[in-house]
Amino acid sequence: MNDRPGNQLFDAYFTARDMREVFCDQGRVQAMLDFEAALARAEARVGLIPQTAVASIEGACQAGHYDFAALGEAIATAGNSAIPLVKALGKRIAANDADAERYVHLGATSQDVMDTGLVLQLRQALALIESDLAQLGDTLATQAQRYVATPLAGRTWLQHATPVTLGMKIAGWLGAVTRSRQRLQELKPRLLVLQFGGASGTLAALGAQAMPIAEALAGELQLTLPDQPWHTQRDRLVEFGSVLGLIAGSLGKLGRDISLLMQTEAGEVFEPSAPGKGGSSTMPHKRNPVGAAVLIGAATRVPGLLSTLFSAMPQEHERSLGLWHAEWETLPEICCLVSGSLKQALLVAQGLEVDAARMAHNLDLTQGLVLAEAVSIVLAQRVGRDTAHHLLELCCKRAVAEQRHLRAVLGDEPQVTAELSAAELDHLLDPAHYLGQAHTWVERAVAEHSALTA
Repeated sequence: MNDRPGNQLFDAYFTARDMREVFCDQGRVQAMLDFEAALARAEARVGLIPQTAVASIEGACQAGHYDFAALGEAIATAGNSAIPLVKALGKRIAANDADAERYVHLGATSQDVMDTGLVLQLRQALALIESDLAQLGDTLATQAQRYVATPLAGRTWLQHATPVTLGMKIAGWLGAVTRSRQRLQELKPRLLVLQFGGASGTLAALGAQAMPIAEALAGELQLTLPDQPWHTQRDRLVEFGSVLGLIAGSLGKLGRDISLLMQTEAGEVFEPSAPGKGGSSTMPHKRNPVGAAVLIGAATRVPGLLSTLFSAMPQEHERSLGLWHAEWETLPEICCLVSGSLKQALLVAQGLEVDAARMAHNLDLTQGLVLAEAVSIVLAQRVGRDTAHHLLELCCKRAVAEQRHLRAVLGDEPQVTAELSAAELDHLLDPAHYLGQAHTWVERAVAEHSALTA
């Protein structure tokens, strides 16, 4: 393997292997060489270079031919990865075909090679992310429907609120995934474009053949030819990074919810168990939310990386000093973190372990207080809002002080029983009867997901 040694201990945890392969040294070099091979084919198509030179150039455009360690050392002097790679490419071609070597990289600049190579990598990354998001959406849709009517305590400010359903909570996660998929579809035409401008963006070196070559090159790489080169206009990359940041944040929300539901005091929903998963080096009983940790970790790290992309946007004139360089490892790292988060989210979503009995138990921890609103709303229609609210407030305080269930306190209150029968009180104090539109929200989230997938 040509990759230089690196910090790989955490890769399997935080990064998906297929995404790391896209952005490893092999992937980076091959993407740049794909640009050079396509440039030769495009220039031969319009007659700028002889067709006979193409085979020699293409034959040398295989990443396995090059010493990545040597390239890395050369970059420290050259200032970018394209300069030493093009030199090495030229030497390899010249060794077999001196004439063909004259036509390598003709009319292009280093940033054309690197930026277009990056776009080719991002196209692969985008396909991986879209595939995982679609799979995650399918899984969440299934789980939302499965638990559409499973009540659990809603929590606001980390305190019990009125009941919701687990399906409704999952539908919230699903909706965020669907919106991210929509955003990725919308940005593709802006992101998957050729970078080809030559020294200062004018393609002056190619004269009258510049536009035909640019069109042919875009066709060869199956990229769109943009309105102009974008050497120092970086909004396309930052837009993509921003959507990845939204994905990381949405998955972090999923991870945060799971980790809180897994807390010992809640014990309602769990990541799937597996031998050795989530254990402690000292406490045999532990079952830690190790998947959620990746989701939360990525959601914490990506915004800082994204801020680098935004900070690097005001680039100088036609080629940036330092700001462009700040991007090189930043966007790939964002892709890798999001890929790892997606893989962990899939594992968590597919294997959710749900304790509905514990949910019901926890709903009753406040002895009916979470349903005080349900009683108050019905009672307000009979005695007035202020009177009903004040009466329920007093009953709730009495229930807490006397450590009694709210149903029992309400049953002892003449002002309540005069308006509400025992059957009505039983109905109002049943969480299953106070779930509002939870079922509708699940249906709508699943329908939107299905419409996007169809």
